[in-house]
Amino acid sequence: MDQQAALDRFVNYLEAEKHASPYTVRNYRSDLQGNLKHGIEKGFFQFLNSKKIPLEKVDRWVIRDYLGYLMGEGVAKVSLSRKLSAVRSLYRFMVREGMITANPIELAASPKLERHLPDFLTVEEAARLIQSPNLTRPYGQRDRAIMELFYAAGMRVSELAGLDMRQLDLDTREIRVLGKGNKERVVIIGIPAVQALETYLRHARPQYASKLSGEAVFLNYKGGRLTERWLQKLLLKYARAAGLSKKVHPHLLRHTFATHLLDGGADLRVVQELLGHANLATTQIYTHVTQSQAKKVYMASHPMARFKDKGNGQDKEPPAKTEDYSI
Repeated sequence: MDQQAALDRFVNYLEAEKHASPYTVRNYRSDLQGNLKHGIEKGFFQFLNSKKIPLEKVDRWVIRDYLGYLMGEGVAKVSLSRKLSAVRSLYRFMVREGMITANPIELAASPKLERHLPDFLTVEEAARLIQSPNLTRPYGQRDRAIMELFYAAGMRVSELAGLDMRQLDLDTREIRVLGKGNKERVVIIGIPAVQALETYLRHARPQYASKLSGEAVFLNYKGGRLTERWLQKLLLKYARAAGLSKKVHPHLLRHTFATHLLDGGADLRVVQELLGHANLATTQIYTHVTQSQAKKVYMASHPMARFKDKGNGQDKEPPAKTEDYSI
């Protein structure tokens, strides 16, 4: 079975039927083919070629050898898990298309990953970031609207970059967002975000608009649509200008959006809907963030959370309470 033909059919399926993002397609292709021009060969096809094993002859022992090879080369668990997911998806597709009869990787377990709590900005840090653009200049009005929208709507960078004028309804303060898998959801934005968008659309966007603009909301100086990479650089620039020590990126503002909603008492399922998560478990990680933050606030604020040892001035846990039952 020709590897390239199988990969081309798989990629076409991802794009045409699964509506996978270009980023997802690129990662799947890279994990299967390998994309290194130098260094070790990590791609699944590269491994099969080195062992002279055709696609249809792969079994669970080959998969085990491949994982062992990657681990021996020091590939991180998160990368290893992603590569395994790409291989699993390819073989599911091949079974579906009748190219093979059984999926050799269906029961293979992914490596257990360490769960890291997502970082986020405090309310004060978010305010400093959003207020950093120069509103006397068209680009500053555009950039302010971008950051207000990231924080107010929790949008993915791809969703904001792809935003079209017809998706905005500023009268109802709603935006129709086209998310992963071409799934549409409605997000709600607050008055500051609406005001920033109105200022940009009224004063700045007309100065950037050209024949290239079409329906794109956010434009560069040539009138074209802003790219995801440009938006990432934008946030880094303003984070430095605001004096923030954290590495600020679009997904950090998405984390901040979710965390601040939950801190404010929002229902978890409402946050799931606003974020466009298909699985509630994905949203639940933010409850751990808010619990962790609550513990820090409690330990710093409650008079009985810590107390001073008069002997050495050190913080200690309060002593266990004892009762005197003597008569």
